[in-house]
Amino acid sequence: MSDVQEAVDQLLDVNLQEDQRSMQGSESDPRSESEGLRVTIGATVPTGFEQTAADEVREKLGSSCKISKDRGKIYFSISVESLAQVHCLRSVDNLFVVVQEFNDYQFKETKEEVLKDFEELAGKLSWSEPLNVWKINTSFKKKKTKRKKISQNSSKEKADNGQGDRLDEKDVKKESTENVLDSHILDYYENPAIKEEISTLVGDDLASCKDENDESWKGEVNPGVVKFRVTCNRAGEKHCFTSNEAARDFGGSVQDHFKWKADMTNFDVEVLLNIHDSEVIVGIALTEESLHRRNITHFGPTTLRSTLAYGMLRLCAPQPTDIIVDPMCGTGAIPIEGATEWSNCFHLAGDNNPLAVNRAANNISSLLTKNQMKESKLSYGLPIDAIQWDICNLPLRTGSVDVIVTDMPFGKRMGSKKKNWNLYPACLREMSRVCRPGTGRAVLLTQDKKCFAKALSGMGHVWRKVHTVWVNIGGLHAAVYLLRRTPQAFVQSSEQDGERTPW
Repeated sequence: MSDVQEAVDQLLDVNLQEDQRSMQGSESDPRSESEGLRVTIGATVPTGFEQTAADEVREKLGSSCKISKDRGKIYFSISVESLAQVHCLRSVDNLFVVVQEFNDYQFKETKEEVLKDFEELAGKLSWSEPLNVWKINTSFKKKKTKRKKISQNSSKEKADNGQGDRLDEKDVKKESTENVLDSHILDYYENPAIKEEISTLVGDDLASCKDENDESWKGEVNPGVVKFRVTCNRAGEKHCFTSNEAARDFGGSVQDHFKWKADMTNFDVEVLLNIHDSEVIVGIALTEESLHRRNITHFGPTTLRSTLAYGMLRLCAPQPTDIIVDPMCGTGAIPIEGATEWSNCFHLAGDNNPLAVNRAANNISSLLTKNQMKESKLSYGLPIDAIQWDICNLPLRTGSVDVIVTDMPFGKRMGSKKKNWNLYPACLREMSRVCRPGTGRAVLLTQDKKCFAKALSGMGHVWRKVHTVWVNIGGLHAAVYLLRRTPQAFVQSSEQDGERTPW
C-alpha cells in the first residue's frame, strides 16, 4: 500500500468515530449534505514550481489545474470525497477552499469607495458550501497545535540543533542572534510573493449568531463562540489601499455577517482575501500549518522546504534503481524527501560538515521512528544513507551516480561569494566525474547565478543546461538548473588534479 493511500485511510478511518460523535447533536451531517459536491481548492506552492504542482494534481487526483497569474498559487476542482487526498500532495504548502473568485474585480476610483465595497462584500458571498467543506476538513486534519510566538531562545535552539552546513559550533552560536533577524531565510518560501503585502485583522467584538444554520455547526466546532481572523495577501502596484486596510474593512464585514469573534492567534476559521492586480479571491484556509513542515526534526540555518525539495527531485524524473546523491545535503531535506516519495531509488546524503551529517542522520532516524509508530511494527528502513565527505573529492566511483540534486551555498548564510568562484567549478567538475555519461542528470539550486553561469561555461563539454526554473527563496532571487551529462567520458588532467583541494 502506498504512503498516500495509507495517509488517506488513516485520516478518514481513525477520525470517523470522533466526527460522528460530534455530529450527533446536529440536525444534519455536512458529509451527507456535501456528498457529490465539487469545490474549487486553492493551494500555495513554491514560486517557480507551479507547473510541477499542477502536474502532481493531475497525476494523483485526476483534476486539471489553473495556474494563477499571482505566482505561487494554483487552483483545481475536486469532489469533497477527495479532500483527504489533497492533504497528501507533496508539492503544496497551504490549502484553502475558494468561496468566490473575481477574475476582473472593478475597483472604484477612491480609497473610500473601495473600502466601502469591502465592508459590504461578505454579505454578497455564498458561504454555505465552503463552510461545509471547512467543517469536513476539521474532522480529519491533525489536532490543532498551539501557536507560539517566536522567541530568541527558540531561534537559538533551532540554530544549535539545525543544519551546521559549513559552520563549526562557534559559528553557529555566533549566528544564533542573526537567525532571529533573518528567520525568513531559515525557512525557504515563508513569504513567496516578491512584492506582496500580508496583513491580518484583529478584533474583539462578540455577539450571538443570527443564522440558525450557522449556529448548528458553530456550536460543534467550539461551543459558545467561533473565533476567526482575516488575512489579506495583496500584490500589485495600482491599488489605492493597503492590505491592512482591506483586511480591516473586509474583516469587519465578515464579523457583522456571522457575529464571530476576531482573534489573531487562537482562531477557528481563517478567512483569506487574496488580491493580485484586478483578481480577487476569497477563501477559507484548510491548513493551520504549512504542509512543507514534514520529515525534518533537526533544523539548520538553510534548511530547505520539503515542498521545494520535492519539486527539485521531480524535475530530474527519477527512475527505478537510480542512485540519487545530494553532495551538500545539510539537514538532508532533499534525500529524505526522495527516500519517502521515490523508495525504488537509493538516496545518498553527504556533507563536509560533521554537524550537518549528524543532523541529517538524526532526521533519518526520526523518520524511521515515525514510520514504525504509524505502522505499529518494525520497519525495514529507508533506501537512504548519510556520510561525511569532501564535495571536491567524493569517495564514489567514476560514472556511478544517476542523479545529483543539491542546494549549493548562496554565499550569504553559507560560505561567501568569493569562495564560490573557486568552489563552483570544482563542484561541477567532480559532479561530472561521478555522474553517468549520457543519462546522468543534475538539479542544482543557487542564488549566485553569475558565478554559476561562469563555472558552467567552462564545463560545456560535460554538462548541458536543459531547463531553468526561477524561484524566490525568502526574498532572494534564485534559480534551479536542470543539467544533463553529455556522453563524453570524464578525463582528469594533471592540472585539475592539483586543484582538487578539500573544501
